[in-house]
Amino acid sequence: MFEAEKIDKENVLSWDIFCRVIDNFGDIGVSWRLARQLRLDYQQAVRLWVDDLKSLACIAPQIKPDLTRQFLHGVEICHWQQPFPAAVPADVVIEMFACDLPDIFVTAMVQSEHPPIWINLEYLSAERWVPEYHGLCSPHPRHHLNKTFFFPGFVPGTGGLLREKDLLEQRQAFDKNAEWQFWQSIGLPERSAGEYRVSLFCYEHAPLAELIDIWIQSPVSVVLIIPQGVVADQVVRIMNTRSKRDSSVIKSGQLSVQIIPFLEQSWYDRLLWACDLNFVRGEDSFVRAQWAGKPLVWHIYPQSDNIHWKKLDAFLDCYTDQAVSQIPEETADVIHKLWYGWNAMSAIDSTDWLAFVDCFHAIALHSMDWMRQLALQNDLTCNLVKYVRNQL
Repeated sequence: MFEAEKIDKENVLSWDIFCRVIDNFGDIGVSWRLARQLRLDYQQAVRLWVDDLKSLACIAPQIKPDLTRQFLHGVEICHWQQPFPAAVPADVVIEMFACDLPDIFVTAMVQSEHPPIWINLEYLSAERWVPEYHGLCSPHPRHHLNKTFFFPGFVPGTGGLLREKDLLEQRQAFDKNAEWQFWQSIGLPERSAGEYRVSLFCYEHAPLAELIDIWIQSPVSVVLIIPQGVVADQVVRIMNTRSKRDSSVIKSGQLSVQIIPFLEQSWYDRLLWACDLNFVRGEDSFVRAQWAGKPLVWHIYPQSDNIHWKKLDAFLDCYTDQAVSQIPEETADVIHKLWYGWNAMSAIDSTDWLAFVDCFHAIALHSMDWMRQLALQNDLTCNLVKYVRNQL
């Protein structure tokens, strides 16, 4: 069933992880990090079912999208397609973000001599109800199976956040020399004095034209770094009406734009570590920006009736809670305003950016403090493994 390298069988469980790609890189990003960490940090046997291998190949370039079955970093990766093939369920079955398992696979779970532990790994949220619902079980309406709802989160009583065992040590070891080598590797020159390096990863409906105009007139120099894709194409079109091109760099006023190749996950982490400010989106890059310990702006995945705004507010309330952090109230207000403008909760204008720059030092200190607070809790994969072992 699983062909990973030989490991200590006494501590090994097999895991099936199912992922339907909706957010291009958010859901597959989380699923791939989870699968890889289960394998590398906990030596588990992992099979990842993905319906869109092309999206996975963007963040894991060794993946061959035309193969129905392959291995990478010891993880078995299978193309989830119709009709679904006959497969023996693993000891643990995880459906990512409430994706529905194939009927034939559920039937195989029912018929197993020892039915697997079934977990629905939900979307990340900072809403107050999350600790209350984390870990609750729900019986299947037709079969003798129970499903546990596992909620990632930012506070004790939730499932926690994905964080590899050595991530913070790697982050700490990323010094000025490592940063300089990283910039060289992706074709950027050494920093100029006083410039702000900003990574941008967002959805297509973001107020890009407005923010670009703000940065062109910014009191500080901004170097904007964007991975190739739809948003990069949008920015190039906007900039071409306002700028001149110097080789691969597009410049206008105080803004320089550099388009870079889409990065493999561990290299994207380094981009977040190296930049002064990170605009991120969805879930995976959002969490990784927090482990970077740098100022960030989150573009939340849009939902009908603007439900996502409530989720954004819930996180901001948690992130800037003065009961648990030393962030000044005026700095918290500045963060709220820029995030609101970026997420169309209000109009974004130059005063939001100017205030953010004025408070940048305080925001940077808060970002490091927030990272340290999160690191005091067990990570998501650790909590999953503990939960599963307690069920055996």
